Amino acid sequence: MAPQPDHSIIAELEDAVRNGSPAERVETLRQVTNLFLHDGARLNDEQVKVFDDVMCLLIARVESRARADFGKRLAPVAFAPPGVIQRLAWDDEIAVAGDVLAQSSRLNTSTLVEIARKKGQAHLLAISGRSNLPEAVTDVIIDRGEQRVIKKLATNSSARISEAGYTGIVARAGDDDELTEILGLRIDLPLRFLRDLLRRASDAVRARLAAIASPELREEIKRVLKSILGEGGDDSPLARDFGDVEKFIKLKKELNELDDAAVYLFAEAGKFDEVIVSLAVLNDAPTDMMARLLEGPRADLILIPCRSARLNWPSVESILRNRPMPAPINEQSVALAQRDYRKLSLETAQRTVRFWQLHNKIGK
Repeated sequence: MAPQPDHSIIAELEDAVRNGSPAERVETLRQVTNLFLHDGARLNDEQVKVFDDVMCLLIARVESRARADFGKRLAPVAFAPPGVIQRLAWDDEIAVAGDVLAQSSRLNTSTLVEIARKKGQAHLLAISGRSNLPEAVTDVIIDRGEQRVIKKLATNSSARISEAGYTGIVARAGDDDELTEILGLRIDLPLRFLRDLLRRASDAVRARLAAIASPELREEIKRVLKSILGEGGDDSPLARDFGDVEKFIKLKKELNELDDAAVYLFAEAGKFDEVIVSLAVLNDAPTDMMARLLEGPRADLILIPCRSARLNWPSVESILRNRPMPAPINEQSVALAQRDYRKLSLETAQRTVRFWQLHNKIGK
């Protein structure tokens, strides 16, 4: 028969909460926690609920240092009271919430997503180290996280990252050699993203990746590097004069005629100089940068300035299908692009375009 909670401690709770000093409340919390950890694995749901109520009442009335110690003890406990874990995870003090966010199996995906959306960078950092993070959580982290958060997430080999997530995180790598190396060593990194990373990486980073990667991944890196080096160097489009088109597109903007419908008509008519300049103007970005993007091999990257410019999917699809390329895009790639476009947030797209504008590295 499962043991019953110690009724002498429960009876003392009311007096400790109402009349006890802070030290007495902490001591009561310590005793209740000790009792729970000793017998909790054998308690039924109703008995766990008693402890849950008691602990929730106590942690609301003790200082943050005591809550932090309490959280550290309960974080790795699989049978920890769920209500207490929720309260600790939502605590504004990262010293209190950190261990629970990083370890507790009592937190479900929806709770982690909500906390990731609403709390600060310290909370995101703690969540980033959790085992087996689902894509729903990592998408939010990539969307909101600072570089230190992104690096910790990228280091977490068990975290699952979506196609849209990888689009954002690879764009964030930029000139960050450390993040480039971390991403390059992920065995789940899709080949097209590995190719993009290695294309932009310095020779020193390429050499380190080839040296420290696992044997299987090392061969893949060498193969991709050989392919890149065999492309004949700079494959960006030749410089050309967009002057007249830029005057025309800027005039349309002044007349409030540069919108989704206008871009759609340009794409359908095969007027890709107009499409390039329209996206450049709508994103307040350099035309040559937008040309390298739209005429480069990476169809997935085109989604980012399109989302940032608030284009609807039919316009994006028309751009993908009609852009001048040696071979037309296949239906599977279009379907994948549509899925990723739905997932890509406006905030992530605009932040990525700003990053590109700062570094102007697309296709280099």
